[in-house]
Amino acid sequence: MNIAYISHPTCELHDMGSYHPEQPARLSAINDRLIASGLDMALQRYDASAAQRDQLLHAHSSRHVDHLFAQSPEIGSVSVDPDTTMNPYSLQAALLAAGAVIQGVDLVMGEKTRQVFCGVRPPGHHAERDKAMGFCLFNNIAVGAYHALEHHGLERVAIVDFDVHHGNGTEDIVAGDERILFCSTFQHPFYPHSGEACEAANVVNSPLPAGSDGESFRAAVNSHWLPALEAFAPQLIFISAGFDAHQADPLADFQLVDEDFAWVTRQLCQQALASADGRIVSSLEGGYDLHALARSVEAHLKALLGDD
Repeated sequence: MNIAYISHPTCELHDMGSYHPEQPARLSAINDRLIASGLDMALQRYDASAAQRDQLLHAHSSRHVDHLFAQSPEIGSVSVDPDTTMNPYSLQAALLAAGAVIQGVDLVMGEKTRQVFCGVRPPGHHAERDKAMGFCLFNNIAVGAYHALEHHGLERVAIVDFDVHHGNGTEDIVAGDERILFCSTFQHPFYPHSGEACEAANVVNSPLPAGSDGESFRAAVNSHWLPALEAFAPQLIFISAGFDAHQADPLADFQLVDEDFAWVTRQLCQQALASADGRIVSSLEGGYDLHALARSVEAHLKALLGDD
């Protein structure tokens, strides 16, 4: 069965300026790589549908949703935090990014596919219940996770985040909700300077120092994530797929390579087969060296397909 690949052209119209690392070229670099590698032939393409207000409110406050709608400019750009701006297309792109994860849930729950990758932007894992930050407007993965719980009636879902930055927004939204297991590796100390002190029983944080390589990353996954996932037995696994832990990435100081992303994906596929009928919904987070990003997404998708 092919992987569903969900995206939308509007996601490339969200533009925070030529200086900004979270740029439209990220998606075109991924698409070019998938075509050149022939992997595009194994993908079932879907245009994303926008998330609706009631779906966003499972993860966000009405104040946050209303604020972003009110902030959305008709011309020019506005700043919503020191790292994050909105242009006239940003709000719609963010609604489509969150909607893509919802759509992915519907596809796997409807047995149209077992695995989904959402090639969308803006990313989401820094967006807290009541605040946009760190390039993120809505928390795409959290919105999708609550859609799986509230609309499809699942009892247990897992969110796994291997972005080099801690998913503070996801933790803020899901900490304490026993229906969701949140596992995260990240560089620490580092932006957003969180994650080391969470005591919520459903959060498994694995902070790692600058310079950590694939061996350290794999050890953390083996020691912390995999036992927790096995015990929790999620019925659906979500992946916050950030590739900025790559050694080539300019924004961080990890030393992972393409194969490390393939390896962790294979581990998650094994757990998904054991407890979730293989169901995985993955969504793009970070990754800012275009060549490394494109290769890493290729490795991630090949691992989802079972191609070692």
